Amino acid sequence: MTNIETITLEVADTAAAERFYADAFGLTTQLRFRTSAEPSIGFRGFTLSLTVPQPADVDSLIGTALAAGATTIKPATKSMWGYGGTVQAPDGTIWKLATSAKKNTGPATREIDAVVLLLGVADVAASKKFYLDRGLTVAKSFGRMYVEFDAGESPLKLALYRRKALAKDAGVAPEGSGSHRIAVSGAAEPFTDPDGFAWETPAAANLS
Repeated sequence: MTNIETITLEVADTAAAERFYADAFGLTTQLRFRTSAEPSIGFRGFTLSLTVPQPADVDSLIGTALAAGATTIKPATKSMWGYGGTVQAPDGTIWKLATSAKKNTGPATREIDAVVLLLGVADVAASKKFYLDRGLTVAKSFGRMYVEFDAGESPLKLALYRRKALAKDAGVAPEGSGSHRIAVSGAAEPFTDPDGFAWETPAAANLS
């Protein structure tokens, strides 16, 4: 396995999901969609983040997401680390829009620096080792709290965070059960990680 190639969201209505993500965030190639009726209750154990250059971009993307049908979980606010907010897409996926910048340097460009898949895991150290054994390399690591893997030239990044901490950061309760409703493409062979997140080969993802 090298890096994430695409992310597949399992949704009730693929056409509606495609329209939402194009209208809300301008995402047309990074995500794939397939129909699934698998039950999912509460927190699905992951969030997706869009990192952007400045606060104006956060506000612009949140605005178009809400106009397209998203709901607010955490309004955009300043913090010690920057500026950001969280919304929930109509399909249930939680999205964080964030920047490390605290001031604008110009008008919003809606440029997206990276799409980050944050997995909420039970044991960061164990999951880190699991992914290292499958060929990933660490870009950032903060003990047993947080790990971010090197994405190479891919705009899609993978990071690990403790499940309860990730839920708190997103603004939701950590409890949840059922399907994660997500699959990741980029594996040489299909596998499922210790927290139940499924990875597929790019060929399998292309068939969905």
